[in-house]
Amino acid sequence: MRRPDGLLNHNLLGEDKGPQDACGVFGVWAPGEEVAKLSFYGLYALQHRGTESAGIATSDGERILIFKDMGLVSQVFTEGDLATLKGNLAIGHCRYSTTGSSTWVNAQPTLRPTKYGTLALAHNGNLTNTGDLAELVQKLEGSATSMSGITTDTEIMTALIALQNEKNVEASALAVLPQLEGAFSLVFMDEHTLYAARDRHGVRPLVLGKLETGWVVASESAALDIVGAAFVREIEPGEFIAIDKNGVRSQRWAEAQPKGCLFEYVYLARPDTTIAGSGIHKTRVAIGAQLAQEAPAEADLVIPVPESGTPAAIGYAKESGIPFGLGLVKNSYVGRTFIQPSQTIRQLGIRLKLNPLREIIEGKRIVVVDDSIVRGNTQRAIVRMLREAGAREIHVRISSPPVKWPCYYGIDFATKAELIANGLEVEEIRRSIGADSLGYVSLDGLIAATQVASDRLCSACFTGQYPIRIPEDMSEGKLRLEITEVHGH
Repeated sequence: MRRPDGLLNHNLLGEDKGPQDACGVFGVWAPGEEVAKLSFYGLYALQHRGTESAGIATSDGERILIFKDMGLVSQVFTEGDLATLKGNLAIGHCRYSTTGSSTWVNAQPTLRPTKYGTLALAHNGNLTNTGDLAELVQKLEGSATSMSGITTDTEIMTALIALQNEKNVEASALAVLPQLEGAFSLVFMDEHTLYAARDRHGVRPLVLGKLETGWVVASESAALDIVGAAFVREIEPGEFIAIDKNGVRSQRWAEAQPKGCLFEYVYLARPDTTIAGSGIHKTRVAIGAQLAQEAPAEADLVIPVPESGTPAAIGYAKESGIPFGLGLVKNSYVGRTFIQPSQTIRQLGIRLKLNPLREIIEGKRIVVVDDSIVRGNTQRAIVRMLREAGAREIHVRISSPPVKWPCYYGIDFATKAELIANGLEVEEIRRSIGADSLGYVSLDGLIAATQVASDRLCSACFTGQYPIRIPEDMSEGKLRLEITEVHGH
């Protein structure tokens, strides 16, 4: 029996939500294959990018079927659901909300009728001119009420493409893409063709892969590996591709101005993914080595905050000559739960996710390597936990610079006020979390480890220099379209 989705249990505990990922998108064109199952496993590989809802749309050449629900990919779909989604092509999506609240109506893919068939669309990223585009949709539809319920930038893009007076979906998409500002990696489809597009800055990743019988598009190369597709190339910033029985067609809709997200290298992407030719695991190990040079510590043991801190901790240990060990055990099964924790459990907080190995830690001077500090609550809880387990000294090392600015391009960090580094210096943060010392990798050190030129990266969350203009209404946050709607009533 299917149940409505609950809440992310470790986010209920008053502890720190880490940086929430943007979303994962997946598309496949493969006649004769079970495209719904391929999409399911592709989304399964991209689950880390969004855990609120998941959906798959398929087409058999005549009609598009769609199934979506709240929850993890494994919770949303049964074998029976996937068996009903027959077809030659499919798109899939796993969501973390960055525009629009976390509700069923906002789950993706979005669906819209057009004069030349049906359009289904899935999106990773965040537009920055959503308000202007919403007004444009209203004008095109000719009714203020018809926008009711549209509270995501994805819905707005879908509506815009559907409302164009062009000869087909492809021409409509190419008319709309230049009007979109911000970060977007899109997969979309009509009854016969799979499409993909990437914003001119290439903020969020998107890759193309080859199956024996067709083609795959996905947020990360790891998803290609999982479904047995060979990596072909990244879809370029400002590129539009169409895939049908004639193969892959590509065209530029905008000149590339690359600004890839630096935080993908630190945390967002899976370690077994490759971005811009750099293996993410190898990059994170290099960041850890850089961190050891910039922020050395006298200690007996280097431990990671699993899993995201592990590659950097390996690099730190190797470079510093301090032994690497596992001092915190992660519960891999903490995800969504349907049960509200009791007050007693709530007080345990982070122990739902992490528990210390006392025999490893007791009496030792420990270096703890983590990927980032957002609000500081997680690190405070970890330091307290390690002290209770008998650690003699705790030196916290972070494999990214201080996060001081919110992201408007598809990562939900926190508001500016909630970012601990926005108001406090490093020494004040150290005192706040209770560590014996605290060190971050420098921005230059981080960029050097990625082996990507700094002018091809977006580092706005560290520097406050946003490469894509941020309008004032962005301050209203992810619910701004819902706020507008309430005002309208």
